[in-house]
Amino acid sequence: MAQALYRKWRPLNWDQVVGQEHVVQTLRNAVVAERVAHAYLFAGPRGTGKTTTARLLAKAVNCLDDQISSRPCNQCEHCQAVNQARFLDLIEIDAASNTSVDDVRDLREKINFSPNQGRYKVYIVDEVHMLSTAAFNALLKTLEEPPDHAIFILATTEIHKIPATVLSRCQRHEFRRIPLNSIISQLKEIAADEGITVDDQALSLVARQSTGSLRDAISLLDQLASTGREITLDLAQTVLGTAASQSVLDLIDALLEGDAANGLDTIHRTLDAGSDPRQFGRQVVDYLRNLLLVRMGNASQVDATAELRAQIARHAQGFDVPGLLKIIKTFNFAANDARNAWQPALPLEMAFVESIKSSADEPHKKVVLVEEPEKPEQVQPPSKRVSEEKQEKVIPQTETDQRDESEADSPEGAVTLKLVRDNWEHLLGMMRQHNPQTEALLRSSRLLGVKDGAVYFGFSEVLKTRMEKSENMQIALRVFQEVLNVEVPIRCVVSMGRAGKLPPDVDGDGMVAAALRDLGGEIVDIQ
Repeated sequence: MAQALYRKWRPLNWDQVVGQEHVVQTLRNAVVAERVAHAYLFAGPRGTGKTTTARLLAKAVNCLDDQISSRPCNQCEHCQAVNQARFLDLIEIDAASNTSVDDVRDLREKINFSPNQGRYKVYIVDEVHMLSTAAFNALLKTLEEPPDHAIFILATTEIHKIPATVLSRCQRHEFRRIPLNSIISQLKEIAADEGITVDDQALSLVARQSTGSLRDAISLLDQLASTGREITLDLAQTVLGTAASQSVLDLIDALLEGDAANGLDTIHRTLDAGSDPRQFGRQVVDYLRNLLLVRMGNASQVDATAELRAQIARHAQGFDVPGLLKIIKTFNFAANDARNAWQPALPLEMAFVESIKSSADEPHKKVVLVEEPEKPEQVQPPSKRVSEEKQEKVIPQTETDQRDESEADSPEGAVTLKLVRDNWEHLLGMMRQHNPQTEALLRSSRLLGVKDGAVYFGFSEVLKTRMEKSENMQIALRVFQEVLNVEVPIRCVVSMGRAGKLPPDVDGDGMVAAALRDLGGEIVDIQ
C-alpha cells in the first residue's frame, strides 16, 4: 500500500518544520540547555505541526547523540525507533476516544513505572479538549508534579475549552496558520521530488484551499496527483469543486443589476452542475471579501490574476462599504447554514434575495456643499469681508441619479464626497494609530461636504481651534493622502452652535451657554 504524501513528508528534524520557527527555536534551546519542562500545551489550527513537533521533542530528549545541539540525530537506535513508531516510551493518546476519568486513572497508575528504553517517558495527548471535566480534574495533580522521568505534551485545536487550572500547569506554545507562500514553496519541493507536474496557478489554488494547514495542502496535492494527469488550474478547480468562479461573477453581476431571476438561475445552474452549496457560498464570501479589501484601499492583499483583479475593481465600484458588509454577513451565514438545510439551495437563495432587497431599500440621500449668498443689505468694508469666512451649510436632497452633484463635475483622480464617506472608518482607524486625539476630534465633527477639491468639516468653536493645531492638521492631511492616494486640503468651519446668540435670560458664563457655544446644543423650550 502506497504511503500518503503527508505521512511520507512528515518532518524528521527541527529544520523541516514549516512556519513555526517561534516554537521550534524555543524548544531547541530548551533541549540544548537541558531545561525541558515537564508539561507542554501545543495549541493551534489543524495541520500546522503540533503532533509532529511533539514527536520531535520526544526524539530530542531521548536521542543518544553525544552532541546535544544535534539532537534529534535520526541515526541512533532511539531516533529510528521513534521514526518507525516502535519506541515504547512514546505514548500517544487520543483524548477523543479516551475521555473518561477511568482512562486518566489508568494513565496515572502506569506513569510511575520507569522508562523501558529511553531517559524519558513522553505522553502526547492529542485533542486534549475532548477530556471530560472529571478526567481533567484527575489529571491535574499528575500534570503539576509528574515523576522526573515523565513529560506531558497536550495538543488541542480549541484552547478555549481547556480549564484554566490545566493551562496554569503547562508551558504554552501557540501554533500559527502557515503563510501562503510557505505552503506553495513546500508543495513545489514535494512535487519536484515526487515527479508531479503541476502548474503554479494550481499550486496557488491548493494552498488557498488549505486555509493555512500544510497537512491539508499536501493531502489535496496527493488527491490531484492520483488522477494521473498533469495538474492544471482547470483540473484542480474541477477536482476540488471550485470550478464555479464564473458563476460567482455572474451572481455578483445579477446582484448589482438587481436581477433576482438571473441570480437565482445562476445559483440553480451552479448547484445542478454538481457544486457543493457550502463551497459555492464560501467562494461568494471570498470574492465579496476581495471587493471589501479594494474598497478599503487594500487591493494589494487580493490574491488573484491580473484579469480577475480588473473584474474585482469593476465590481467594487458598485458597492458602498456598509452595504457590502451586510451582504458579506448574509452570505457567510448562508454558507454555514447550507449544511443543515433540507433544501441545499435555500440558504443561498434567501441570502441573494435578502441582499437585493437590502440594496433596494437602502436610503439614498446626497449631501451637497453650497455657498450661502451674501445679503446685499449687510455690505461690509472689503478688509472685513476678506477676514471672515463664508458660511457653508448642508442641504439634503432626494437622489435622482447614482452620483452626488458634487461628484458629477469632479476631474479624474479628484477627491469626492462618496470617496471620503466610503473610507471614513478606515481614515479614522489610521488616525487613531498616529494620534487618538486627532481621531477623537474628527469623530466629534460633521462631514459637511467637498468643494473645489477640499473637504469641509464642521466643529464647535473650541474644537475647531484644537483641530487646526499644526500637529493635528499634519496627521489628518498625511492620513487622507495615504488612504485616498491624493492630496486633500482640509477646511474647518464653525457649524455647531454660535456664541453671542443667547436668550436674554441665559447666563453667559453658565452651563447652558457652554452647551450652546461649545457642544453644539440647541434650545428647544424655555419655561
